[in-house]
Amino acid sequence: MSKIIIRQDLVTNPDDLIKICPFGAIEYDNNYLSINAACKMCNICVKTGPQGVFSCFEEKVEEIDKSLWRGISVYVDHHHGHIHPVTYELIGKAKELAAKIKHPVYCLFIGRDISQTAHSLLAYGVDDVFVYDNTELEDFRIEPYTAVFEDFINRQKPSIILVGSTNLGRSLAPRVAARFGTGLTADCTILDVDEDTNLAQIRPAFGGNIMAHIYTPNHRPQFATVRYKVFSAPQKISQPTGKVTSCDIANQALQSRIRVLSTKDKEKVRSVEDAEIIVVAGRAVKNQKDLDIINKLAERLGGMVAVTRPLIEAGLADARLQIGLSGRTVKPKLLIACGVSGAIQFVAGMDKADMIFAINNDDNAPIFNIAHYGIVGDVFEIVPRLMELLDQSRQM
Repeated sequence: MSKIIIRQDLVTNPDDLIKICPFGAIEYDNNYLSINAACKMCNICVKTGPQGVFSCFEEKVEEIDKSLWRGISVYVDHHHGHIHPVTYELIGKAKELAAKIKHPVYCLFIGRDISQTAHSLLAYGVDDVFVYDNTELEDFRIEPYTAVFEDFINRQKPSIILVGSTNLGRSLAPRVAARFGTGLTADCTILDVDEDTNLAQIRPAFGGNIMAHIYTPNHRPQFATVRYKVFSAPQKISQPTGKVTSCDIANQALQSRIRVLSTKDKEKVRSVEDAEIIVVAGRAVKNQKDLDIINKLAERLGGMVAVTRPLIEAGLADARLQIGLSGRTVKPKLLIACGVSGAIQFVAGMDKADMIFAINNDDNAPIFNIAHYGIVGDVFEIVPRLMELLDQSRQM
């Protein structure tokens, strides 16, 4: 690990030194020159600054004994025992990774009155489900849940931990990772593991323009969060061989400054993530009249309408209907892209659809590179014609 060291006793003109960094990483405050998080480790300050003021220090990272860390663990995301389906998808991926390095697959289940539900996870091929069932864990509170997660890691020492990118998972995973001074990669789209148990974590970066490959070779456990609908859930097995292990933790570890006075379930709405047929309205849709045409096609097919970012910014649709890096990830049986160019930010959220059908008047649109079928033409001429054909087929 590298870092820039500043000799404060050699600093004579801080204003000039601040100007050296093109990224604004050098700051001067309270008579003290420092390097902030904008530092790119380009060493421009070392090369062009006054001699001796800046120096680059290489901190040696001691290798850990990876043999002490074994197993791939999945955090069971649930609400009062109702397990979020992203958990099953992560179990499927964990089993795939574990087979490569011959590690067991664990689940961590935290809550109240969940012991019976925990047994249902064994049908997905989990080797061991570690259950922390306690009255203090009935409602999610960050301090006790973090304490339980920490206790589990200290006991079991899993090499890899997978957490769903739900609201709860995005809150819990970073806090636990910080407890162990290890890295966490958010919203991974591809995961792999090498024979040395290093997890290859791949995710879109810089607005989706590149795919970042991230490794944590000298720290354990390795944390990654994954969105719903990125991976596939495994098939159930008829004769599971795994077991459920009940775990205890001292009540003093479950103390919290948060008191839950009452809870109210959110009104259940139909989610675009669960739709099997999706019709996507892209930039070609300019107004509500255009969007109504797309809605009619979705209704004919018994599907849902989703949108790209420009329609959210134009106020034509709810943000919960957006697909892409800054929206939802979907994996329907059929996706019809209407007037969608196919920018990588959008594609990252839908490229695992079973069948992709694209309509665009630009035959060079990137969407055609991933579409299974495509039509070059005006969306508002083709969509009405498709609905006519649908009506005719139903009358036959």
